[in-house]
Amino acid sequence: MGADSTGWLQIDLLGPARATRGDAPLELGPVRRQEVLAALVLRPGTLVTHQQLLDDVWGADPPGTGHRVLPSYVYPLRKLLDTRDAGPAESLIRSERGGYRFVAGGARRDVDELAERAGGARRAQAAGDPAAALDNFALALGLFRGEPLTGLLGPFADAERQRLAQHRRTLERERLECLVLLGRYTDALDGLVVPAAARPYDEPLAALRMRALYGSDRQVEALAVYGETRDRLLDELGVEPGEELRRVHQGVLRRDDGLLLGRVVRQRAAGSAPARPAPRRNELPGDTACLVGREAELALLTAPASAGAVSVAAVDGTAGVGKTALVVRAAWTLRDQYPDGCLFVDLHAYGTGQESAGPQRTLHRLLRAVGSADGELPDELDELVTAWRAATSSLRLLLVVDDAPSAELVRPLLPGGPGSRVLVVGRQRLSGLDADLRLTVEPLGTGEGVALLRHLLGEARADREPEAARELARRCGGLPLALRITGARLQNRRSWTLAHLVDRLSDDERRLGELRAEDRSVEAAFRMSYDQLAPGPQRGFRALGLSPTAGFDALTPAVMLGCSREDAEDVLEQLVDASLLQQPRPGRYRLHDLVRDHTLRLAAAEPEESAAARAAVLHLYTAAGRIASDWGPEGFPTGPDVTGSPFADWQAAAAWLDAAACQLVDVVACAVTAGEVDHACWIAEGLVDHLVRQGRYHECRSALELALTCADTADDRRMPSSLRSCMGIVDIYQGRFRQAHAWFTDALRIARRLGDLREQARALAGMGASERSLDRTGEAVAHLSEVVELAARLDDDWLGGMSTCNLGAIHHHQGRYEDALAYFATSLAFAEKIDRPRMISKTLCHAAEVHLDLGRHAEARGLLRRAAELAREVGDLPLRAVSLSRLGAAEHGEGDLPSAVALHHEALSTLNEHTSTALEMEVRSRLGSTYAAAGRRTEAEQQFRTALALAGAMDHPREQGMALAGLRDC
Repeated sequence: MGADSTGWLQIDLLGPARATRGDAPLELGPVRRQEVLAALVLRPGTLVTHQQLLDDVWGADPPGTGHRVLPSYVYPLRKLLDTRDAGPAESLIRSERGGYRFVAGGARRDVDELAERAGGARRAQAAGDPAAALDNFALALGLFRGEPLTGLLGPFADAERQRLAQHRRTLERERLECLVLLGRYTDALDGLVVPAAARPYDEPLAALRMRALYGSDRQVEALAVYGETRDRLLDELGVEPGEELRRVHQGVLRRDDGLLLGRVVRQRAAGSAPARPAPRRNELPGDTACLVGREAELALLTAPASAGAVSVAAVDGTAGVGKTALVVRAAWTLRDQYPDGCLFVDLHAYGTGQESAGPQRTLHRLLRAVGSADGELPDELDELVTAWRAATSSLRLLLVVDDAPSAELVRPLLPGGPGSRVLVVGRQRLSGLDADLRLTVEPLGTGEGVALLRHLLGEARADREPEAARELARRCGGLPLALRITGARLQNRRSWTLAHLVDRLSDDERRLGELRAEDRSVEAAFRMSYDQLAPGPQRGFRALGLSPTAGFDALTPAVMLGCSREDAEDVLEQLVDASLLQQPRPGRYRLHDLVRDHTLRLAAAEPEESAAARAAVLHLYTAAGRIASDWGPEGFPTGPDVTGSPFADWQAAAAWLDAAACQLVDVVACAVTAGEVDHACWIAEGLVDHLVRQGRYHECRSALELALTCADTADDRRMPSSLRSCMGIVDIYQGRFRQAHAWFTDALRIARRLGDLREQARALAGMGASERSLDRTGEAVAHLSEVVELAARLDDDWLGGMSTCNLGAIHHHQGRYEDALAYFATSLAFAEKIDRPRMISKTLCHAAEVHLDLGRHAEARGLLRRAAELAREVGDLPLRAVSLSRLGAAEHGEGDLPSAVALHHEALSTLNEHTSTALEMEVRSRLGSTYAAAGRRTEAEQQFRTALALAGAMDHPREQGMALAGLRDC
């Protein structure tokens, strides 16, 4: 259950998926789980079949386990969304034969409120009340928190996202029509700028724009809109305008107020809608750029400001992200609110060959602009500031300051008139400027980038290659400057396909060179920002491009620069303020892809500095992997000394690795690409224990495969054998015992050739473990006994403890329970001596299973509670599933069946698509047995059959026997 099961449940999908109960947010978990939730919630009351749910979420790439994977997604959702006292019959997600049904009565959905608001708006519109309709349309649109179902990737989510986005566009058009009916033509035209540019073939939008222009006494412009739209439709689509657009065109020609303006005609006749006075002076640049995906930012910049003070908005962002275009659009939207003038100042902070405009020079120009330069102007800054504030004290101005390098240059320019507004644009974050609004403009999303390309190239050309268009948007990193340069290159080269340009941009080393058109260059824009930095941040910037992961914290540059973490944080924050570095969340940083390309070019010019920084960061990952490993640093006999690393203990090292999320494979790939072969091998080896205990087998295997490609050339001759043993470990965790045995056999061959006793012992231990699972008991005992002797000679307590544990498991399987317990006691002593929590937990699980077989449920329960807690502490998901399920069996034996069922389900919730078949079979069989004991035979049979139907179930005779026996008893 969620932490708080009181209060009303709210599920919102008009943006990133989220759920709250009362005021408490609920953690919905991974993307796949959210996609399952969306597929059910958006079909309330409908039975969604298993196959339909698989198609909705996984599409053409369903999981190998088929619909059997669905309970592992549905169960956590029930646990999260249902109240604590809800039974299966009261659950929001009901299981029915062949599928699931979401019962909406227990939850509120934002899509329901959207339908209610939209319906109310349309009823008010039909009743002739456009003001009430306008309010309801605004409330409906306010429910959208960005793109619906943000980040959800399945086919159903994609289709629903497009449907809801279309619904949003329709509501926005209906809202704008209300503005026309109310006579608010300027507001309607402002709202039509972005959608009209983004959807040039949308005839209803063109018709609405014509009506608003007509209402503003701009008949000629209204007729021009019709002509442009008709030409576009004929030239690009080969069709004439539809009936509605032709009817509006005729209405404009006939000056038919009744047709075009509706009820507002009487207001116009009575003169009750006076025109707004035109600004006395307008210096704003032309608003020619197509602005895509900036609706939220534009709304913030154009929101009402205080009438009694000067309002200041500071806008920053990386070079080429479209800051100036956004602010210019906002200024044009606001211009009618500032009758005393709209002024524009470019401080040329990043211009080439120009001296930055100081405040005195700028104030001279501004004073002339407002007509206060009749006599000679003073040169002293203080006197100029006084003159400027006096001249503007009675004025209501809009001032746009572009390319502002510092707050010191902006503060003197602030006008004195209450109600004036200043929009400041710069790459540097102006923390020293008092601002009512601070806005960082982020790169466009892929979909928005494609929309801009469609505008630049024409929809027909872009839509012929939809995948290439999306890849181009990704390659340009969402930077409008890069997208516009890309569009210009394609416009000038009609023979080029989009795919051809994608190929040219696929080489990271030449990508920046391709993003150049005449005097516009993405790299030049970045270089100007870099040149403004002091030497320390410049060096830090060069080093960051060598980080093997896209995201990092302050520790990464600290080791690369050889400085303290605090000093590194100072450098990072300076780079964030310069808009050269992104900060997606506190303490974590990342470089934009194109900025990273630029840093690599800068770093290449300093080869010695770069080599030292790269070696330092790779050593850091080697240390983290070895310290986080249950083997401990002493378990790695060769390679760098990791004492004195910045990690206080294994928990700190593991947490630091966890922060890298799925990028750890990139670290190995980076080392391989850089020719740091030994580091690639050491890092891959060190990450094994960290990754397998979280069930991240695919990542672990990928890292090892990368390292194995170059292991034979490593200076550390232990690596070819060690990495093969590591591959065997991954196979054992995934239940692929024959493949594991082959890896260990190969590792043993190499270790014997080199005379490496420790690697021989590791390979023999792996062979023994895989032989035990393959029921080759004699060979397993011989190999494991040999390992125990070698471990004693090598003083390797970890290896001795694990081999002793495996010998105990063999004796248990043979029914020699007391001998097994003796082995486990010895293994536990080894584990506690070297303080290895995973090894302790694993040994306790084995010992507890013996007690279960002996009917000593109370003893088993005590051991398993400690084992489960240790598994939780170390984040070992498979081990936690085993301990929880066996704890459920102990509770079953003690007669507490409800607790047993809950524990088995908790074990199931830790499983994922990487879980070994044997483990899932064991958990489901134990759950089935508990269901059967509780008289819930249908549910018991379902669990046994699911276990037997898992892929590869035939390869696990022990677990298969458990499931078959349970099914027979049902």
